[in-house]
Amino acid sequence: MSFEVKAYAAKEKKGSLAPHDIERREVGDNDVHIDITYCGVCHSDIHSVNNDWGNAKYPMVPGHEIIGKVKSVGPNVTNFAVGDLVGVGCMVDSCRTCSSCKQDLEQYCEEGMVGTYNGKDKHLGGHTFGGYSESIVVDQEYVLRVPTNLDEKAIAPLLCAGITTYSPLNHWGVKKGDKVGVIGLGGLGHMGIKFAAAMGAHVVMITTSPSKSADAKRLGADEVLISKNIDEMEQHRGTFDFLLNTVPVGHDVNPYLDLLKLDATMVLVGAIEPLEPMHGGKLILGRKRLAGSLIGGIKETQEMLDFCGEHDIVSDVEMINIDEINEAYKRVQNNDVKYRFVIDMKSL
Repeated sequence: MSFEVKAYAAKEKKGSLAPHDIERREVGDNDVHIDITYCGVCHSDIHSVNNDWGNAKYPMVPGHEIIGKVKSVGPNVTNFAVGDLVGVGCMVDSCRTCSSCKQDLEQYCEEGMVGTYNGKDKHLGGHTFGGYSESIVVDQEYVLRVPTNLDEKAIAPLLCAGITTYSPLNHWGVKKGDKVGVIGLGGLGHMGIKFAAAMGAHVVMITTSPSKSADAKRLGADEVLISKNIDEMEQHRGTFDFLLNTVPVGHDVNPYLDLLKLDATMVLVGAIEPLEPMHGGKLILGRKRLAGSLIGGIKETQEMLDFCGEHDIVSDVEMINIDEINEAYKRVQNNDVKYRFVIDMKSL
């Protein structure tokens, strides 16, 4: 059994998004039915619509930064009630039995996590549809409690941009007094600054653009390092405890590796594509690490939301109506947003 809801979808590779009706499953015993109020716009949405990763399924309804109110729950649901403010992030299921899932690391599910959109829909067949829609039905295990003291619309990007940057800072144990560099000031980078600052770190924004200095300090950076300035880079050589690299495209990581202390780590969260050749000596001569990190599991994502509630952290957002989504995609690709678009789903 299923019911129809309004949505916005791309019908083909690189296609424009337009109104499209989709089917949602009837609420099962363990399900939560959510009326969507806001949905963030992630660069991954654009990559997916354009089939940049070669796995796109159409029609595609993007959106994995979902905020809404609980409309109804199944009889086995005990953690959520009608009217609760909740969120849904990048995944709506996983195998739940592999070693990763058993460690609350569903994002690394050995069977492959089920994406909120473009994933395998075991209930209705076909593929899953995301948050550019009126409502969504999700298993209670993949629904998140949202702090009610925060600006509801600005919470949405925390469910992807937020957890993508919080997870590595948390996993690698960033603490008060650490010198942390955040490379790249965009949707991910602006959250990295906020989290690292709230964790008590000395935060250095590392950017190619001097024009971003004032905004970086407004967001919580203590210093700004212009990576094109060879003298500045030399002054910071060997001084960083941790580097969060949010650059979304392939690039040269060698200059950044020189910034790390002995035994320090740089984590990639942005570039899901080949990098320029890396010199092995940069790692060997200092026992340094170059690592990667995806999003977080459900448990860690909930911890991140609770942390945001305690420290009054939300994303910097620009609101749009759903019929402005195609223009918003163009602006994201031109880096013309500070720092995330969020769709007011009432406009649907």
